[in-house]
Amino acid sequence: MTFVPVIPESYSHVLAEFESLDPLLSALRLDSSRLKCTSIAVSRKWLALGSSGGGLNLIQKDGWKHRLFLSHREGAISQVSCCLHDDDYVAVATSQGLVVVWELNQERRGKPERIYVSSEHKGRKVTALCWDTAILRVFVGDHMGKVSAIKLSTSKQAKAAAAFVMFPVQTITTVDSCVVQLDYLDGRLLISSLTRSFLCDTEREKFWKIGNKERDGEYGACFFPARCSVGQPPLVYCARPGSRLWEVNFDGEVISTHQFKNLLSSPPLPVITLRTEPQYDHTVGSSQSLSFPKLLHLSEQCVLTWTERGIYIFIPQNVQVLLWSEVKDIQDVAVCKSELFCLHLSGKVSHLSLLSVERCVERLLRRGLWNLAARTCCLFQNSIIASRGRKSLTVDKLEHLRSQLDLTTCSDLISQLEELILKFEPLDSACSSRRSSISSHESFSILDSGIYRIISSRRGSQSDEDSCSLHSQTLSEDERLKEFASHQEEDQPDQCCGSQGNEDSVSHVPVTLETDKNETFLPFGIPLSFRSSSPLVSLQAVKESVSSFVRKTTEKIGTLHTSPDLKVRPEPRGDEQSCEEDMSPITCPKEEDTEGEKEVTGQPPEEDKLQELTIATAEAMTKLQDPLVLFEPTSLRMVLQEWLSQLEKTFAIKDFLGISDTGHSSMTPNQDVLLLDESKKGILDDDNEKEKRDSLCNEETVDQTACESVNTLREPLDDLFRVSSPCSIANGLQKDLAELTTLCLELNVLNSEMKSTSGHVDHTLQQCSPETLACQFLKKFFFLLDLTRAKESIKLSYTNSPSVWDTFIEGLKELASSNPTYMEMEEGDLPTRLKLLDDSVPYDSPLLIAYATLLYEKFGESALRALIRFYPSILPSDVMQLCRHHPAQFLAYLDSLVKSRPEDQRPSFLEALLQPESLRLDWLLLAVSHDAPPSTSTMDDEGDPRNSYGRD
Repeated sequence: MTFVPVIPESYSHVLAEFESLDPLLSALRLDSSRLKCTSIAVSRKWLALGSSGGGLNLIQKDGWKHRLFLSHREGAISQVSCCLHDDDYVAVATSQGLVVVWELNQERRGKPERIYVSSEHKGRKVTALCWDTAILRVFVGDHMGKVSAIKLSTSKQAKAAAAFVMFPVQTITTVDSCVVQLDYLDGRLLISSLTRSFLCDTEREKFWKIGNKERDGEYGACFFPARCSVGQPPLVYCARPGSRLWEVNFDGEVISTHQFKNLLSSPPLPVITLRTEPQYDHTVGSSQSLSFPKLLHLSEQCVLTWTERGIYIFIPQNVQVLLWSEVKDIQDVAVCKSELFCLHLSGKVSHLSLLSVERCVERLLRRGLWNLAARTCCLFQNSIIASRGRKSLTVDKLEHLRSQLDLTTCSDLISQLEELILKFEPLDSACSSRRSSISSHESFSILDSGIYRIISSRRGSQSDEDSCSLHSQTLSEDERLKEFASHQEEDQPDQCCGSQGNEDSVSHVPVTLETDKNETFLPFGIPLSFRSSSPLVSLQAVKESVSSFVRKTTEKIGTLHTSPDLKVRPEPRGDEQSCEEDMSPITCPKEEDTEGEKEVTGQPPEEDKLQELTIATAEAMTKLQDPLVLFEPTSLRMVLQEWLSQLEKTFAIKDFLGISDTGHSSMTPNQDVLLLDESKKGILDDDNEKEKRDSLCNEETVDQTACESVNTLREPLDDLFRVSSPCSIANGLQKDLAELTTLCLELNVLNSEMKSTSGHVDHTLQQCSPETLACQFLKKFFFLLDLTRAKESIKLSYTNSPSVWDTFIEGLKELASSNPTYMEMEEGDLPTRLKLLDDSVPYDSPLLIAYATLLYEKFGESALRALIRFYPSILPSDVMQLCRHHPAQFLAYLDSLVKSRPEDQRPSFLEALLQPESLRLDWLLLAVSHDAPPSTSTMDDEGDPRNSYGRD
């Protein structure tokens, strides 16, 4: 991958295309040579597309759901305009010059009806439509210069008398040439013709010519609404030859002329889109002398226009070019707030958004478009570094983005992104505060964890520090960690970089200062085996190291004052107990403190059990690096089975629920973790022993009965999962556990050899079906699995076992149920829920398939068709699992998915979907068998084909 050029700092905004409307046009059949889109309009609710066949398609913008189709026999649709202050009205002009006004009746859920048809411009070409901003009135302009107004009424009396009283049609004026553009604001109508612009007071019937110089050609004009916040009155901007704009007041007087000719010599900015990689050429071109056919007010302070070459967005009051980008062959543009809908000469429609660079990158990250987000960051790194909106685009997000890139294919991109992260310092005020804070102290040093250790002249002597207790040191670390975490959540860099009192200051950027690395400011010399790039991880490591050392030292000191035979710990006082709770690096939710004295038995504490698991995990990972083990299935399974026995021992249910050796459990209410019930093991072993004593010769019957007993005991809790860890696990250990646990699932190593109380191997669980073992394995160790790999493994290994897939989905739902989005997904229609899912759940989240399942269970096939927007996060194989009971719905989804690509790309896209080769036969069989007659009507009992009349 080549080096990405850097765009100058002055460009802070960009045009981005996050979704293609090609699937929408394909569904509307507007992508053929016979029928295409001819006009476009947009409002807060609707996207209106007029066609060459005389049809008007109204699509609801929320979810892009096709709601209405209005047909016209009067010819093709040449112009369409939506009423901006009332979404229930739309005006349409046909190729015959007729203007049809529709009332959609959406609030009453009635059928749309024509409330007026104007023939005032019949036989002429209507070139402009415009709605009044306050009342129901439509302004119409044609190619002969005639401008008229249609005044409508919504009262029931007017509707009842519609057959007897005509709606008033008023001729406003007739200008000297073709009407290019109409605009309306606060009682003033703006008319732009081929020669000049006119301002009309429709109430007083007064007209003004704008300026004295005429022009020749299509030049637009638009209103610029008043900005009350800065006390600015409404203005008018009129296009002039040579890339100029007239600024005109509300009385039609030209205030100034703005020249953009030389400013447009800068190279175009790329459009951020999935279609092509964004490119930027630093070469400065010649000045552009352009004529702007239309002007549109965009956002708050921008004016938009276009030519056959591209789109131009100006900030006219500052005489600045916000951006210009090459977008070819534009016929018309409709805008709503910061959204642009471009109609091309070919009939295609593109949906662009004007965004700041930071917001654009954020939306790309939410959609999981890592490569495109990284290229955008590198292109606009000057703007990102200088931006004031860096509270949204933080260093952590950039580091996460870097970790998602492929090192083999994106090495240059990763190196550029790393350079950006190094330059991405906190705000200047925060940096100056940090530097002044450091310089105000006598000395400081940097610990291996990245923490600044400040020695202040106001803190007293060194002996005062050394006299601090172990508990106070530990609590100090806890307080610093909590404060750092709260600052991270509030996203306030200026508070994170500051230092107060004896608190440590954390730096996010490398500091090239020489310090004495041998100097230790902690009460004990604790070697750190790593240096994390994340300050939060480093602080966590320091906390765990100090807490563990203090606890072990305290226990060791306690043993020096007691008899080795009787190790009794005195009852802790209230303040000491709270300190010990803070020091414990592992807090299990089911641990209870008993009153009185606590007897220290010979059983190892929970930390020792995790220590045993850590050792076993390290040994297993080391063995797996041996090729003789890794490439030998038998040896590999033995290593995994041996490790799995230690895993089951460590996370045994009774150890975390307080189950005694006799099998009685004492479970506390409000459990945070759902667990499988294994407290019946003692009863099961007793039953087995009794049956063995009664009938030693009937081993098969005993084994079968025992297996049934296991299933019977486990049935009441079959729907419960361990979706979170019962105790805290270090990040490094968690990663290794996830790797090995997922490998066990992939290789079908689902249970270790279990021994009964008599020492014999218990084969009861091994005799259960593979899908039963897989379901139990998922429930026990769901919190350890790599969910993405687990999903793919289940689809490949348990294709004919739907219960395993259902168990996996139930676990995902249980995991997602704690998310507020999960509760919000229970309400609203399909477009609302899709938008919520699109905005709230990252595209790379494994929980996405769980939300998709909820949508399918509620809305059926329509939800499946909508899932094409989440490809490739949700694959066809996932959808096939969702609708396995309704194969026809999968065919509908597959049809929509393929048609979402341009026609020339569909064969190659379908070829990519048909991998591996086995899918070809499966999908072909599914397509052929769909709606096919039953085999009994085509074959007889012996399998021979029947004759054409259905008789033997």
